[in-house]
Amino acid sequence: GPRARAGARRIWVCLTHPELEEPLLETNPTRMCELLVGLPDVDVVGVGDWPLFLRIAVSTRAPRPACPSCGGGVWRHGVDEVELADLPCFGRRTRLVWLKQRWRCPNTTCRIVTFVESDARIAADRAAITDRAGRWATFQVGFHGRSVTEVAADLGCDWHTVMDAVVHYGTPLIDDPNRIGDVTAIGLDEVLFCRSGPFRRRAWSTQVVDVARGQLLDVVPGRDAASTCAWFAEQPVEWCESIRWATLDLSGPYRAVFDTMLPHAVQIADPFHVVKLANFVLDETRRRVQNETCGHRGRKTDPLYRIRKLMTIAHERLDDTNDAKLRGLLDAGDPGGQVRTAWHAKEVVREIYTIDDPVVAAEFVAQLGIDLQDESCPPEVQRLGRTIVRWRHQIAAWHHARHTNGPTEAVNNLIKRIKRVAFGITNWTNYRTRALLY
Repeated sequence: GPRARAGARRIWVCLTHPELEEPLLETNPTRMCELLVGLPDVDVVGVGDWPLFLRIAVSTRAPRPACPSCGGGVWRHGVDEVELADLPCFGRRTRLVWLKQRWRCPNTTCRIVTFVESDARIAADRAAITDRAGRWATFQVGFHGRSVTEVAADLGCDWHTVMDAVVHYGTPLIDDPNRIGDVTAIGLDEVLFCRSGPFRRRAWSTQVVDVARGQLLDVVPGRDAASTCAWFAEQPVEWCESIRWATLDLSGPYRAVFDTMLPHAVQIADPFHVVKLANFVLDETRRRVQNETCGHRGRKTDPLYRIRKLMTIAHERLDDTNDAKLRGLLDAGDPGGQVRTAWHAKEVVREIYTIDDPVVAAEFVAQLGIDLQDESCPPEVQRLGRTIVRWRHQIAAWHHARHTNGPTEAVNNLIKRIKRVAFGITNWTNYRTRALLY
């Protein structure tokens, strides 16, 4: 009616560019189909409505090629139908059927008899997924951290099809030499890769992280010094020489890596792991004294067991009630004062990181390591003192740069998230690719 025609006329005016006479809408049905398909230089041959997906058949408008071997003219030799998983169309799973022209070389001496056309803009050779669907799947799995199963369900294809596409499109991204850039502070840490075999043998991976920017540089198999040293040996010499700081937990193999491959870099022991070691020594002392005094493991009515968590809290964070509870139960359950000594040792270790002057901090750490080895201290505290003496330079170096292994631990947490989403990964190539893309 007139009202409907007036409404349609208003919509048409809104979609018309003010400086152009032609409307921005296409009216050619063939061109409309080509725009919806969104592929370059293709003709839409047909569209089929199948129960599980929408089937779109296309053919290219490429000119007649020459023989790739002899360079002569070729003849048509039939059409091959190649079905590719494509991006969903209007909420429906889609299959793109590429009618690939097969060509025949008439030269009897040519080593090529027949060959089919190829176009990397549509799909890579021998791929089961279109180029745009493969790039989309790589973005979903790599950037958003989605599971491969979910992406495969959206595309209506196999798990291996999506994972192969992620590896194919993701490998050039992670192997790009410009991805890493200049690094001034680097950190190493390990994370459990998988458990394999009938005895559930644990396999580890080492993360190389730029702790100044919080960027994962690479994932190396194993947690020994040999594999990590091999990774540093593959890097340019100028790149290694630009690294000034090297952070690590109290790990002997990683210390050997830095001593061997980055002897000029200043090593920094992570403060979190130093304090964690002091808390572990305190807990070991408490459990030993518990067994010596009570003859059994800690129970909820035992004095030392009741304060096991209070002793790990920073003393300045305890209110008066908890402080009185802590001291009273120490007097009741620690007649020899060994647990109290270990608790004081833990608090003194924490005081290392309240010093601002690097020179004073270095002297404090050296003297602390000697004092904790006194014969009056429990054996666990004496062992802590020997460890501090052995790592005194790395512990005091934190006061110069203030770099920690925190970004490395954050990267480990993200990698564990990828493993949880995938319900575990056992293939090393898939593990490294997904971790670096994420």
